[in-house]
Amino acid sequence: MITIRKALPSDLDRVMEIFDIARRFMQSTGNANQWVNGYPQRKLMENEIEISHCHVCENEAGQIVGTFCFIPGPDPTYSYIEDGAWPDNDPYYVIHRIASDGSYKGIAKACIDWCYNQYPHLRVDTHADNKVMQKLLVRNGFIRCGIIYVANGTPRIAYQRI
Repeated sequence: MITIRKALPSDLDRVMEIFDIARRFMQSTGNANQWVNGYPQRKLMENEIEISHCHVCENEAGQIVGTFCFIPGPDPTYSYIEDGAWPDNDPYYVIHRIASDGSYKGIAKACIDWCYNQYPHLRVDTHADNKVMQKLLVRNGFIRCGIIYVANGTPRIAYQRI
């Protein structure tokens, strides 16, 4: 059983450890180009915790085994989409930076289900090399909508679930 709660400042070190583990996992599965140069940086995550976007997933023993950010739209990087279109312009939330330490199966599904229960109109994006996340998103009811560009100018595959 996974419990999800807002991250606290005292959770930051563990959240950063989970991102380190997730980066290594992504590299081992052919996705070496997504979270590069230490992304997401500690300062970014401090801010996400401060403004209550960052959440953590705890196992039955209360250990943090995953994390994600749940952010109300509009997301400026989603304002332009190519090679497709958003199915609508309704208000939405964005799921960013889902990560797990790998010790517990189903973290991403738990995050997505929790987010859907908070606000059922969801958007997310991922790198073209992140085949694991692409499959996971489709399995969880997301449809591919097109290509967006994140702040550093690199493309991402954009998905929506309504």
